[in-house]
Amino acid sequence: MGKGLQPDLFVKSIYSLDINWLKDRGIKGVLLDIDNTLITHKQKIPDEKVIELIKHFQENGIQTAIVSNATRRRVEVFNEKLGLYARYRSFKPSKKGFYKAMSKLKLIPSETAVIGDQLFTDIRGGNRLGLTTILVEPLDVNEPVTVRLKRFLEKIIVKKDPV
Repeated sequence: MGKGLQPDLFVKSIYSLDINWLKDRGIKGVLLDIDNTLITHKQKIPDEKVIELIKHFQENGIQTAIVSNATRRRVEVFNEKLGLYARYRSFKPSKKGFYKAMSKLKLIPSETAVIGDQLFTDIRGGNRLGLTTILVEPLDVNEPVTVRLKRFLEKIIVKKDPV
C-alpha cells in the first residue's frame, strides 16, 4: 500500500534540513518544489538564501532539480539564475515530472528525495515512486484559496511535528 501521504521527514524549513540525514540514506539528488518551499508565492526570483542552499547541496555531492506545478513562465524566471533542470506544469502527484527529472539527473528512486510543502502533491507524488519524502512548513500562510483548502484537509489527515 505504500506510505501514501506520510513523509519520511518533516522539518520546519528546507534551510534547517541536515544534509547528513540525506547522505546517510544514500540520497544523491533532490527534487525541489518552488512555491512556499524555496520562496513565497509573491517572490519571483531566488534570493541569496536559495542560491546558497543549492550550492550547499551541490558542494555535498547532491544534485538538484526543480519539479513544480507552476507555469512555464514562473519556473523559467525563477530558474534563470540557478540553471537547474526544471519541470513546470508537472501535475504533481503525477509520476511523470519526477521521472523526467530523475532521468535527467541519472538517478533511481532509492537515491532521490523530494522536498516540498504540500502533502497531496509533493509527498504523495514522491511516495508513489518510492522516493524519500521531506515535508517542510510553508513559508507563507497567504496562499491561493485552492491551496488553503488543501491545507485544511492536511491538518485533518496528518499530525505533523517538525524536526
